[in-house]
Amino acid sequence: MPKLLIIDDEKPTLSMFRLFLNALGYDVLTAENGLEGMELFKKEAPPIVLTDIKMPGIDGLAVLKQIKKISPETEVIVITGHGDLELAKEAMDLHASGFIHKPIDRQALEDALNKANEKLASRSIG
Repeated sequence: MPKLLIIDDEKPTLSMFRLFLNALGYDVLTAENGLEGMELFKKEAPPIVLTDIKMPGIDGLAVLKQIKKISPETEVIVITGHGDLELAKEAMDLHASGFIHKPIDRQALEDALNKANEKLASRSIG
């Protein structure tokens, strides 16, 4: 399974993601804010990034924009606890590969990851 980066300012959320995604076989990197996340992204270049939308400093939409500018092929899944449809639309307009809500539904997370992996696989074949 590929390496992935999770960026979220809530430590319990990061811990939950790490446990669940390690169990699925992912190599999980975590960052507690957008700045730290971008530094890790530049260093590690994971093919999949999950980022919270609402964070202090650099928010998830800014992270999404920066990642897509550096690496358009990276799959970015946006997470929110706020259920804001405008943010979802904006994230999808910025080419996010998925949008999931907190509290995280295991099936929704797996579906978003499967979709991201399928996109990555189709690009490496084509």
